[in-house]
Amino acid sequence: MELELQDDQELFVETTRRFLEAESPLTHVRALYEDAVGFDRDYWRRGAELGWTAMLVPEARGGGSVSGDGLLDLVLVAEEMGRMVAPGPLSPVNVVADTLARAGRPDQQEALAGLVSGERIATWAFAEPSGRWDTEGVTLTATERDGAWVLDGTKSYVQDAAVADEWLVTARTGDGLTQFLLAAGTPGVAVQPLQSLDMTRRFGDLVIDAATVDASAVVGRVGDAAADVERQLQVALTLQNAETVGAVNRVYEFTLEYAKDRMAFGRPIGSYQALKHRFADMKVWLEACNATATASARAVQAGADDASKLVSTAKAYIGDRAPAIVQDCVQLHGGIGVTWEHDLHLYLRRVAQNAALYGSPRDHRLRVATLLGV
Repeated sequence: MELELQDDQELFVETTRRFLEAESPLTHVRALYEDAVGFDRDYWRRGAELGWTAMLVPEARGGGSVSGDGLLDLVLVAEEMGRMVAPGPLSPVNVVADTLARAGRPDQQEALAGLVSGERIATWAFAEPSGRWDTEGVTLTATERDGAWVLDGTKSYVQDAAVADEWLVTARTGDGLTQFLLAAGTPGVAVQPLQSLDMTRRFGDLVIDAATVDASAVVGRVGDAAADVERQLQVALTLQNAETVGAVNRVYEFTLEYAKDRMAFGRPIGSYQALKHRFADMKVWLEACNATATASARAVQAGADDASKLVSTAKAYIGDRAPAIVQDCVQLHGGIGVTWEHDLHLYLRRVAQNAALYGSPRDHRLRVATLLGV
């Protein structure tokens, strides 16, 4: 992303990159394909020590950022993870940590220490089997009964649902939305694993059947969670866009190097005019991805009035262009590009899955149109 980095941020990026190259090389990513969890908990704890989980948490709660702009610092991590298609629950943990830091009860905020240290994992359960990623798609109900709350419904595409220690569940209460922090093992909640396109990410459905929790599980005010949910979606999309851009930047880099080295008819294939045109097209698309991701990240960090519009614009564009760029790079590699042994498919899996998560490009074009009053 096109951020002007401070010296501390440059050091942070360098440290993160070195850590990922040492602890999560692509050979390790491949090895995680058969792993039920998809990431190593010790690896995640050491990443947390670098600050991956602290950026959106106030210093008073054990958090803190590099530059003072926590989300902009965090997108640097997301971009580096994209470059290495690295494992780990970066987005879900930070989305929940940010929400608890802003809207959680005092006892819920005490749980932030476990998230910041990497000892505990939390995830956001928002989407449902309808496939919608907006507030209108929330149909899971929470009904107050004798001072407690009874939740019924299903949440889908929940990242790390099976290994999370807490689930932040978005539910409908009457005409509004209310969020609940449920501990793993809550009676009435079952996790059904889903298949994943990505090599390291694991998803599941949360099937909630008359799960009863007391009032202390409520996050924020009853019926008034719409603004929190919007913020959560903005943070998740900002991190996703940065990660996708990081992945595509890396694919473009090694494809360009390949075109300089691969010889055909006595000259590098990158010297042929037709391929130069393709690289030029991809570079234009890639720069637009960088620009939209950066503008939307800055808007979300600043709490700008147009943040929702900008982050959805970025998702719509990146979600369309990123898979197309990687597919073009696959073609430019020729036959080797479609083999299991080459790393291209690792990146294609990540960007294709990101294009669908948190709403498709079409969903976000419609969202932008709605925000514009079209």
